[in-house]
Amino acid sequence: MNDFKNIHIGKLIAIKAAESEMTFTRMCNYMKCSQEKLEEMFESKSIQAEDVLRFSKLFQYDFFRIYSHHLILYSPAEAIKKEPISSKLPNFRKRIYTKEIVDFILELVETGVKTKKQVIEDYKIPKTTLYKWIDKHQRKLLQEE
Repeated sequence: MNDFKNIHIGKLIAIKAAESEMTFTRMCNYMKCSQEKLEEMFESKSIQAEDVLRFSKLFQYDFFRIYSHHLILYSPAEAIKKEPISSKLPNFRKRIYTKEIVDFILELVETGVKTKKQVIEDYKIPKTTLYKWIDKHQRKLLQEE
């Protein structure tokens, strides 16, 4: 996919369907539609978000990232800083772990109560995240000395 400006989501889903070698029967059952409706979606330039979400789950591929990439490449740069507008939509924080949680996890690793591998498996913390915490914590300790 090179053309992020003109997204034809139906074609992209059709390509992913062909790559997955999944049968039309399975796709139709999962999407709860007929084969004709499925082929119609493959030819459609735009598809309902709910259907895109279902295809994303079916093929385990994030089709919404294609639209995100479009926004990154083609949305205008913010010229003037605007006051934050309150929204009824959820506002996601970048950091989902509080300082207390990070300190607790680091304490478990430092005291040997749990290994790094156990922390990753038990608490579902990404490996890179844990190692960044450890590195940052060690640098902080060195600065204090």
